[in-house]
Amino acid sequence: MKESFPQYLNSINQSYCSEVPSMVDTHSFVDDLIHLLFPIRINKYISLQEIEIRMERMQLRLKELLIPMQKELMRKPSEISAEFFLKVPEVYKIMLKDADTLYKSDPAASCVEEVILSYPGFYSLCTYRLANLLYKLKVPVIPRVMTEYVHGKTGIDINPGAKIGKNFFMDHGTGIVIGETAVIGDNVKIYQGVTLGAIYVEKKMKNSKRHPTIEDNVIIYAGSTILGGDTIVGHDTIIGGNVWLTQSVAPNSVVYGQHKITIRDNKDFTEPINFSI
Repeated sequence: MKESFPQYLNSINQSYCSEVPSMVDTHSFVDDLIHLLFPIRINKYISLQEIEIRMERMQLRLKELLIPMQKELMRKPSEISAEFFLKVPEVYKIMLKDADTLYKSDPAASCVEEVILSYPGFYSLCTYRLANLLYKLKVPVIPRVMTEYVHGKTGIDINPGAKIGKNFFMDHGTGIVIGETAVIGDNVKIYQGVTLGAIYVEKKMKNSKRHPTIEDNVIIYAGSTILGGDTIVGHDTIIGGNVWLTQSVAPNSVVYGQHKITIRDNKDFTEPINFSI
């Protein structure tokens, strides 16, 4: 007898490698934890006692997210959840420095509160830093669900495996892509549309370094693409807009593409303009 589609669908669903936590619950966990760290995002004062209670509840919620995946975890869900929240205070201090860096670097920002409330780059970065904690604790699936949730909301794609230093600045943010094995130092500034990616992708490269290293105090302007695991951008370098880079750059360099822009009066202009749509 021919298998019906519902039977076929059921067999496929049962063949997946493991159970996974609810995406909805994971998304809710992300936002609730960020709101607990930065309650001004929901315009609410939280007392010390309430902070303590909510922290305990968040630790329990993370444990519940981990339970369906416990066969693939290196340790018990309760142990991972406890260690995660032991590390949250350190990461929170880094987030505060990120917010201060955004405020001091962007002349359009009127105060740190504005950054925390409205900057997609800050929201994306906070989520990455929390997801990166779980990534380092060898938790599968959940870290990527967290960062992809924020990717969908902000247009900023940061893989939870990337290594990002302190005082990181993303201006505007839309279209930024940072790959899993990218390494970014301290005091780095990048603008919209920047890609830190791989030259090519094959599954056998899973455990190899595929994405570039950006050293301290580098600025990368809008639309630039830097590719390759062996590519190193030396400290204190400036990468101009729309640069395509697949080779290393020495420290204290300026990298830019030359192009010519002509401005003239359009009166009596008869020369054809070569362009296509």
